[in-house]
Amino acid sequence: MSKADELRLKAKRRKILIQTGLIGLSIVVIFGAVVTARTNLQSLGLTSGFGFLARSTGWDYSFSLVPKTIMDPYSQTLFVGFLNTLFVGFIAIFLTTLFGFIIGTARDASNIAIKTAATVYVQIFRNIPLILQLVFLYSVLINMPGPRQAMSIADTVFLSNRGLMLPGLSVTPGVAVALLLVSLAFGVFLIWRKSDLLRGLLTWGIGSILMCVIAAIAVRPEGASLVSVPELKGLRFRGGITIPIELLGMIVAITLYGSAYIAEVVRGGLAQVPKGLTEAGQALGLTKGAIWSRIKMPMALRSIIPPLGNQWIFMMKATTIGVAIGFSDLFYIVSISITQSGQTLELIAILAGAFLLVNGGLAIFTNWLNARMKLKAH
Repeated sequence: MSKADELRLKAKRRKILIQTGLIGLSIVVIFGAVVTARTNLQSLGLTSGFGFLARSTGWDYSFSLVPKTIMDPYSQTLFVGFLNTLFVGFIAIFLTTLFGFIIGTARDASNIAIKTAATVYVQIFRNIPLILQLVFLYSVLINMPGPRQAMSIADTVFLSNRGLMLPGLSVTPGVAVALLLVSLAFGVFLIWRKSDLLRGLLTWGIGSILMCVIAAIAVRPEGASLVSVPELKGLRFRGGITIPIELLGMIVAITLYGSAYIAEVVRGGLAQVPKGLTEAGQALGLTKGAIWSRIKMPMALRSIIPPLGNQWIFMMKATTIGVAIGFSDLFYIVSISITQSGQTLELIAILAGAFLLVNGGLAIFTNWLNARMKLKAH
């Protein structure tokens, strides 16, 4: 063995030794922290472990996608909060991405009026704290007129201090969530197939609508109409889809705030597209829409996707602000559970693990999407 090989081997052994030492030190520190925490809890008369998850909560909360009672165990209540967080998070991600791309494209427009309006929007909603926007919006919504004096559009859409009432398909919330997941999977499939941008969006929209209609026809109750329209009966609306005030405030506030940031990401990506490509499209006689969908946006996506993924992760974490208005997301459920059960460390570990799981999945999806958008060398 040459001297150079011996030096490389020694350096490799030194790195392995240092890494092993750091891992061992980390294990010792974590083990010591767990033992110390358990000792302190025992001295305070508090039990540790996850056995409390089987106990009934005995308290209620506002919103759930599945049936619930106050006798549900902590495990089911936490699962409901997790579902609520995913529900709000993915709706916010979809809406912020949609409006962010529209506003970002408007900021890149040649029309001064459109560009100025988009710029004003970004400057307003990006520079006001999200929680302030949420509290203000919730204060406005909670002081809306009651159901009898609700604002209406064509007697089919109603807005009152009870929430937003919309026409909807005659399906249960569980079926609606399943359709949402299938629609998301269909969109991922179109991305995997690398469909043309506008054609892919059109295919996804039409396919999702047809899927929802077919599902509604197949699972609707016997004798029920395909579309359920909200109707005022007594002091409340029945039928249709009711979006509670807390959920409505969360979705609108996060969408307004997040779309301003995504708009800047989109504008920056469009600005990086070489001007020569646009001029080449004009020389070929392409329309502005064709240039945007076939040249500018496909090229811009390669620089938009990484920061866009960061914004998606931020949107998911932003759902925790719902605790300020009493929306029963996972953070709110964990906060109440800590007060009621006293299992602070376990519940915080569950909360952290849930967000690591979701945001880690978003990061993996973003990396996969970024790899699909890369230009292939020939």
